[in-house]
Amino acid sequence: MTNDRLISPSILAADFGNLQRDIEMLNKSEGDWIHVDIMDGLFVPNISFGFPVTEVAYKHATKPLDVHLMIVDPDRYIKRFAAAGAAGITVQFEACPNLHRTVQVIKETGCRAGVAINPHTPVAMLVDIIGELDLVLVMSVNPGFGGQHFIDNTYKKVAEVKKLADECKPDLFIEVDGGVDQTNAGKLFSVGANVLVAGSAVFAAANPSAMISTLKHA
Repeated sequence: MTNDRLISPSILAADFGNLQRDIEMLNKSEGDWIHVDIMDGLFVPNISFGFPVTEVAYKHATKPLDVHLMIVDPDRYIKRFAAAGAAGITVQFEACPNLHRTVQVIKETGCRAGVAINPHTPVAMLVDIIGELDLVLVMSVNPGFGGQHFIDNTYKKVAEVKKLADECKPDLFIEVDGGVDQTNAGKLFSVGANVLVAGSAVFAAANPSAMISTLKHA
């Protein structure tokens, strides 16, 4: 899979009474990955879901699960999320005091290894780890809830990650999550992002599959 203009719809915004239906829609869409947001109510002020929902998503998905752990001490659960079907696991920079070790554990499971940075975390903090990563996720909202307003400083941060990647990791996936919609997708791709996560923009649309196409070709 080329890392150019990928869309990773977030099932956090899906209809959980009809999760199989929504995942089957994503299977047929132009979406590339399926984003799975795991929240523990500690690292972020919200609780989403865990292993059972991830396993159900994996059972019905024909596209890779892009799992984002917004939890404290993620090392406890990396192997279990890999076993639950994750193709990629992204941890929060701010939650990992021994980040190199955490990244190595993810890689040992065979999953793509990603690190997410919150809006207040400088890109420079990734200098000593970026060469080990498969993906950097730039949070464009403060994590914890869907439907938030996009933070404009994200464009600058994405460009900084792109510059850093060009120097030492040209094939890096640069992902953006939070407030992504048709008004900012094109600019995000133009400054260096190659994976966009979209939840509310997709599932609140009259035609979610068509919205995925709109974002992908923005």
